[in-house]
Amino acid sequence: MNRTLFWTTFATVFLAEVGDKTQLAAMTATARSGALWTVFFAASAALVCATAIGVVLGDALFRAVPEAAIKWLAGTAFIAVGVWVLAKG
Repeated sequence: MNRTLFWTTFATVFLAEVGDKTQLAAMTATARSGALWTVFFAASAALVCATAIGVVLGDALFRAVPEAAIKWLAGTAFIAVGVWVLAKG
């Protein structure tokens, strides 16, 4: 296993997830239900499933589309979402 890739991926995903709506949904579900472990395992399973889909689709995408095109598309989509969020506020 590539340790550098592991820790870079861990840090990137961790920082992206902290404070996002997924974490807020988990906090809300826990506060409403009081079922800490049920919410923890359900949210963990959901994140694992979503990540698995991303990894499988990412692998297929990188086999079919040049990396530079994917970077431009991802960057453009990220900026577009940011502009949309700012415009709605």
